[in-house]
Amino acid sequence: MTPWPRVAMERIAGGEALALVTLLATEGSAPREAGAKMLVWAAGQSGSIGGGNLEHQATAQARRMLDLPGAPAFAIQDYPLGPLLAQCCGGRVRLMIERLGAGDIAWLAEAARRAEAGGDFVIRTRLEAGATVKSVAAVCAAPASPACAVTLNGAPAGARGPRPGIGDRIVERASPAPRLLLFGAGHVGQAIARAAAPLPFRLDWFDSRADIAARAGARWLDPEALAAVAGEAAAFTLILTHDHALDYALVSAALAGGGSGYLGLIGSATKRARFTRRLRADGHGEAALARLACPIGLPGLEGKDPAVIAVSVAADLLLRLEASAAHRTPALASL
Repeated sequence: MTPWPRVAMERIAGGEALALVTLLATEGSAPREAGAKMLVWAAGQSGSIGGGNLEHQATAQARRMLDLPGAPAFAIQDYPLGPLLAQCCGGRVRLMIERLGAGDIAWLAEAARRAEAGGDFVIRTRLEAGATVKSVAAVCAAPASPACAVTLNGAPAGARGPRPGIGDRIVERASPAPRLLLFGAGHVGQAIARAAAPLPFRLDWFDSRADIAARAGARWLDPEALAAVAGEAAAFTLILTHDHALDYALVSAALAGGGSGYLGLIGSATKRARFTRRLRADGHGEAALARLACPIGLPGLEGKDPAVIAVSVAADLLLRLEASAAHRTPALASL
């Protein structure tokens, strides 16, 4: 998934008039969480704040701001979803719409850099007459949640009460998408890369065959880079190369490094048994071996077509991602 700041920079560089829509707060049942973002331009949009009539109205309002000469730099809007928009979820949201332009490139570039590098960061916004003043900084505390947690003047932002105005400060805490290391650019690797592209993962994709890597859009995994890459920290690692010997080298390096939260190896139960015996003989302990998932994907989905495998693997990774997110707790006070 391309981080939204990178998409915004590309649109601005192309001369687009651009608006950024951010959900500042939600109450009750709402289609997206606080911090969800959407970019809007004349002929399209990127991202979503939940679809339905809410997104339709917010998109229309953003385009009116872009089209209207002398329109304000930002607007705060409250939407009671049931009474105003006839949406069955019935909650309430508060959103902010901001005009973006060339003057925003610096903070967008810093946000894009941090999103692509990993690690939580904050976007600070000061509301001024005719402008929003932005800055981006790292966060050293434990992650708050997979999405952004939003504060207003140091307290959790709310969907009711006085709207933010001139002089107020909004802080959004962003947890970048987790890193997914994918080794192998064959048919299954290509299908998984396509399936992962729109999902909340930062994909790093490699193949040891330079020509195939180039055609697929992956990076070449040369022998010198093999050990270093396999040992890098990643939330998820998938190994499905054309060569069992390379598979083994990657699995062994990943287990030795201990950097991956999830380590998946394509193959059958027989392949797992053979790899496990050899890994044990090579000194890997039982705790390390227990981290190896093989076969990959959701149990019970037996289709072997690359597209089916890709859907199964993507769904499994998303379930694991949601399970890990459920154990995180917000830490707004540290902002």
